[in-house]
Amino acid sequence: MAVITDLEKLRVLLPHWIEHNAEHATEFRQWAERAGEASGDIRAAAEALEQANRALTAALEKLGG
Repeated sequence: MAVITDLEKLRVLLPHWIEHNAEHATEFRQWAERAGEASGDIRAAAEALEQANRALTAALEKLGG
């Protein structure tokens, strides 16, 4: 029976998280267009997800993904 290490699991999880965040960021930007005075806050949330993805991508690269 093969044992999956935490690093191997992260190499699988990180791309999933990155894709999931990107989908949410796109959706946030779409909703921001309809959000009136809250639009700036929702766009800021989308940018925060994109910043998180930059960090997650850097982590994935360091893990050989």
